[in-house]
Amino acid sequence: MALYLVQHGRSFSKDQDPEQGLTEAGSDEVKVIAQAAKDYQVPVGIIFHSEKKRAAQTAEIFSAALQSDKNIQQIPGIKPLDDVTVFSATLTNADNAMYVGHLPFMEKLTSHLVTGSSDLTVFKFQNGGIVCLDQSSDNGSWFIKWSLMPNIS
Repeated sequence: MALYLVQHGRSFSKDQDPEQGLTEAGSDEVKVIAQAAKDYQVPVGIIFHSEKKRAAQTAEIFSAALQSDKNIQQIPGIKPLDDVTVFSATLTNADNAMYVGHLPFMEKLTSHLVTGSSDLTVFKFQNGGIVCLDQSSDNGSWFIKWSLMPNIS
C-alpha cells in the first residue's frame, strides 16, 4: 500500500485564465505521466484533489488513465499554503490514495512526512509528477519509494 502525491499540471497564469486551468502542454505532460503510471500498473484506489480547477483537471486525467473505479473527490486542506501538520495527521497508506495539490504544500508535506520538518526540502516536485511514499513496517516512518516526473533535469 502507498500514498501518491501529485503536483497539478502546468496551468495558465491568472491573467490568461482567472481559474488557472491546465495549459495544453500541461495537460499533455500529465497524460504522459498518467500513462506511465498505468503501464507500471500503479494501484491507485481513490483520487483526492483541492478545489482549484488545475488540480481537478489533473485528477481527472489520472483517473481516466488508471481506470479508477473509485470516485474522484474534492477535499479541503491541500491548498498551497494549508498546514501540512494538520493534514498529515489524517493520512494513511492503507487506501493507495492519490492527492493532487499544489506547491509549496506538496513539497512541505513530503518533507514533513519523511523528516518530521516541513522546512527541509527532501524532494522537488514538477508539474504533473508523482511521488510515491510508503511507511516502514518496522517503525511506521514514511519514506520516498519512487517518483515519476515529466523531466529528468
